Amino acid sequence: MPAGKIDVHFHLIPQFFREVIQEAGLMLATAKYPEWSPALALELMDKHDIALAIASTVCPGAGFLPGDKATSFARRCNDYAADLIARHPGRFGCFGLLPMLDMDVAIAEARYCLETLHFEGVGLFASYGERFLGDPFFDPLMRYLDTAKAVVHVHPSLHPSSRSLKLQWPGWLIEYTFDTTRAAVNLVFSGAKARFPEIRFILSHAGGALPYLALRLELAPMIEASLQNLSRDKIVAGLKSFWYDNAIASGPQTMGALSHVTTQDHILFGSDWPFCDDPVVADEIARLTAPNFLAPDTIAMIAYKNALALFPATP
Repeated sequence: MPAGKIDVHFHLIPQFFREVIQEAGLMLATAKYPEWSPALALELMDKHDIALAIASTVCPGAGFLPGDKATSFARRCNDYAADLIARHPGRFGCFGLLPMLDMDVAIAEARYCLETLHFEGVGLFASYGERFLGDPFFDPLMRYLDTAKAVVHVHPSLHPSSRSLKLQWPGWLIEYTFDTTRAAVNLVFSGAKARFPEIRFILSHAGGALPYLALRLELAPMIEASLQNLSRDKIVAGLKSFWYDNAIASGPQTMGALSHVTTQDHILFGSDWPFCDDPVVADEIARLTAPNFLAPDTIAMIAYKNALALFPATP
C-alpha cells in the first residue's frame, strides 16, 4: 500500500459540538459519539499512513438549531476546522458545514467556506427533514455550487421515516445506506444532477445500496411509464459520474458491484474515523490491499491519486 493516503471520509467532533448535541438531547444514529481530538486523529493517521484527512462535521450538523443559532453554530464549526488546518499544515482539509434551513444563508456560508477559508468543498447530508438532495428547494444553493465547480461530500442522515421503524438495530447499520441511495437516485431522476453538472458529488459508503440497485434503476424507464422521459443511457451516465468513497465498503462484495457502476478513477479512500475505530480502519485497509483483489495501480488510485485529481490544490 503506498504511503500518503488521502482520506475523504474523516469526521470532526470538537468538544463544543458534543456538548451542544448532548444538551439538546438528540437521538443519534449511534449510541454516543466516540472520543475525538486532534492528537487522536493524528495518531490514527500516522499509524495508517494517512497523509491528509479531509474532515467533515458529523450528524446532525447544524439543522437541529433554529435560524440564527444554526448559522452561528455552523460558522463556529467551520472556524474550528480552519484553525485545525492552520495548526497542522498539510495534514487536514475540510468539507464545510452549511446551515440548510434558508438557502440564502446556506449560500453565504458556502461562499465563506470556499472563497475565504479555501476548504476542499462542502459537506451536505443526504436528507434534511423530509427533503432529499435533488429537491427543488435546494436549487439556489446547487446553482452557486455548480458555478463554483464545488466538490460536495454527501453523508447520510437518519431520515424521519427511519426513526419510526420498529427495528432495534442502530440507524447507521441499515438506514444510513438507504438515505444516501435515496438522495443519489433523487439527484439523477429529478434531473438535478444534469442541471448542475459542474458539482462533483462524492457519495459516502460506496453509494449505499446504489451499486446493487444500478440495473434496476437503468431499467426503470422500460417498466414505469412516468419515467420514460429518462433514457437508460442518461441514468447510467448519471450514476457513473458520481465519486464514491469506500468507507465501510472496501471489500470485494461492495467494490465488485461498484466496479460495474463507475470507473476506478471515481473511487476514493475513506476511513469513517472515529466511528470506525483503529481495528476497523486496519480491517478496511487490509481488505482494500488484499492479495489478488486489486492491482497495485488501482490501489494507488483509490488511496491518493484520484483525490489529487479531484483536489488539485491539495498540499
